[in-house]
Amino acid sequence: MCESCGCGDRSGHAHHHGHADGVHFHRDADGNLYSHRHSSAERVPLGTAILAANDEQAARLRAYFQKRGIYVLNLISSPGSGKTALLERTLDLLKENAVPAAVIVGDPYGEADAERMRSRGAKVTQIQVHESCHLNASQIEAVLDEAVPEGTKILFIENVGNLVCPVAFDLGENAKIALLSTPEGEEKPVKYPALFAAADVVLLTKSDLADVLGWDRALCTGNIRKVNPDALVIELSARRGTGLEPWIGYLKKHIQSNESIITKRK
Repeated sequence: MCESCGCGDRSGHAHHHGHADGVHFHRDADGNLYSHRHSSAERVPLGTAILAANDEQAARLRAYFQKRGIYVLNLISSPGSGKTALLERTLDLLKENAVPAAVIVGDPYGEADAERMRSRGAKVTQIQVHESCHLNASQIEAVLDEAVPEGTKILFIENVGNLVCPVAFDLGENAKIALLSTPEGEEKPVKYPALFAAADVVLLTKSDLADVLGWDRALCTGNIRKVNPDALVIELSARRGTGLEPWIGYLKKHIQSNESIITKRK
């Protein structure tokens, strides 16, 4: 079990002889799981060690993206919130605006989501995480050369459907994007505050179902504001194509900002 997030991720479990950036895992006489580096005798709780190793890898990813002027978004939500449908629409619109994009998709098994997006004019790479409930920085780093072609301006990371585990793992992104669909109700932001507090943008998806579900817009946005007063909140429907203009506007703004930073460096 991954003790940093309580999930079923066995990538750092002792019987796998886990190695995360030189960290080795062992159990003590009481059965507690600890890690250490060969260069140090210090004992560190496993969850802390995994996240520390992940943060080191994420820092390398961030430097890679910054050097190339790639704006990176980490999309996090429950399963079925509409991440893939939104990305299909988004990739179409970015293609119309000649913005080179790439997508990395995390799912336990299969390539269904990736296959849906591969006709949209972007490089799409699938990572199968099997029993894990999140992507980590080492998985992103391992596919960079294949997944992010030269000239890419924006990279979307479609994380595994989960409101808890992915939040703890930095992937070198510029921003976390939380998706909350109307069928999920209005209480998710206060029941799962870590994600919504960390999100730069909250996308309220499947807005076309709001009326039939009796979804309370004011209650939902009020709950978001309780945990994150500063988040940009955008209500949209990928199916109907409504509400996409502010979302695309947000993307264009940050892509242009990235390009300006690269130009100044030169």
